[in-house]
Amino acid sequence: MKKRQAFVVAGTVVASAMLLAGCAGSGGGATGNDNFSTKVSGALSAWGFDNPDEVGTSRLDYAKQQLKGVTIKIDQTAFDAQKFTTRVASGNVPDVVQMDQNFVATYAAQGLIMPLDKCYAAHNITPTSYYYKSVMDYVTYKNQLYAVPQFYQPPAIITNERVMKQAGVTDADIDTSQPDKLIAAIKKMYAEQGGNPTRLGFDPVAGGQALLWVLGYGGQLADSSGKPTLDDPKNEKGLEVLKQITDAQGGYAKVKSFSDSFDTFGDNNQFVADQVGAQVNAQWYVNVLTPYVSKIDIGAVPFKGPDGQPFTASSGTAFVIPANAKNKDAACAWALDLTSMNAGQAAGEARQKTIEKTPGAINTGLFTGSPVADKKLRTEFTPAPDNKGFAQAISTYYDVVDNGKSFGASPAGQQIQTEINNAVQSVLLGNKSPKQALADAQKAALNAYNQAVNQ
Repeated sequence: MKKRQAFVVAGTVVASAMLLAGCAGSGGGATGNDNFSTKVSGALSAWGFDNPDEVGTSRLDYAKQQLKGVTIKIDQTAFDAQKFTTRVASGNVPDVVQMDQNFVATYAAQGLIMPLDKCYAAHNITPTSYYYKSVMDYVTYKNQLYAVPQFYQPPAIITNERVMKQAGVTDADIDTSQPDKLIAAIKKMYAEQGGNPTRLGFDPVAGGQALLWVLGYGGQLADSSGKPTLDDPKNEKGLEVLKQITDAQGGYAKVKSFSDSFDTFGDNNQFVADQVGAQVNAQWYVNVLTPYVSKIDIGAVPFKGPDGQPFTASSGTAFVIPANAKNKDAACAWALDLTSMNAGQAAGEARQKTIEKTPGAINTGLFTGSPVADKKLRTEFTPAPDNKGFAQAISTYYDVVDNGKSFGASPAGQQIQTEINNAVQSVLLGNKSPKQALADAQKAALNAYNQAVNQ
């Protein structure tokens, strides 16, 4: 099927879930020199910045202009944990690396990346005043900053108003703080043929949004030291609600099989084909839907916690500097330039030019790791569109972004995310109770944590 180009915000790179173990003594370790200078020169090698759209290229161009006299070479392949440890072991490390924020504390605990407090200070940046707190939580380990946050894509719930109206369901019924009310609405919209779904009343995207459901119902996946707490009883509620949702629609196996068949990025996507009544999605997916504005009738509502207040889960990518980087000063400057307000402005202008060249296109906004930048970019480049549904969706994501929560920085960050996803799947398939699944997940995550901190 022919695919239309979707103007997706850069920064949705998915990092490998492989956990670093046993490599702390093989070429890593702090260099003992964590001071930074703003005077930069020489060659800079970067890895993992694979953002080829206009948002990425405009920021690269801006950063390059700021680093006159620096030769920049970028390996645009996606970050891979095993490849990173191999490079560390060989001593052939890049100067700066983009990776999922969940990796940061793992490498910080093992001394494989540099603390960046003095990097920020050298450039007169107060990160707590510029970045979202939930984003900073991921990159702060033992009261030191180890990364420069890049993106934060909040999830919320995109509604299919056409399906909802036909079923007699309103936005108020799509309320995750009231599971019984939500389940009733799901059953009204759900359709099947021969025992298999032909429409999901609500797709919770359980396999990709476990953090939203567990943290959103008051769970806690790590304590303040980063030690895993997956077996905390408060984590069971989110799993229980997810199982109720999938059981009401034929069971997880059928829900997953059906949702895997969606033409997510194509002309017959799930909102065009009315295959969902509502679906959890990150903000960038509103952008994907803009070419189909005449074929869909969407809106959006926030995910809500048990207290009825909007909630979202924080995640994203960040830049780190390996401990043995050859040009850490240029690496620091480059990472900060790429995520600066001026770089955001350049990206906003580039996106606007793209929008203007595309008949009927809607600017759905650019979401960075900074509330300061997000607000400025929204004011300048994201007027409310004439389409009320898209206007509601855009507004909803801007409303929830300040309500983000991370599970914090942990040396077992990626393993925690992997294990909570495994626990969710085993519960939804009926293989384990929430309590047992979380207990098993805790054992694996704790083992990874102990390996990381005892290197």
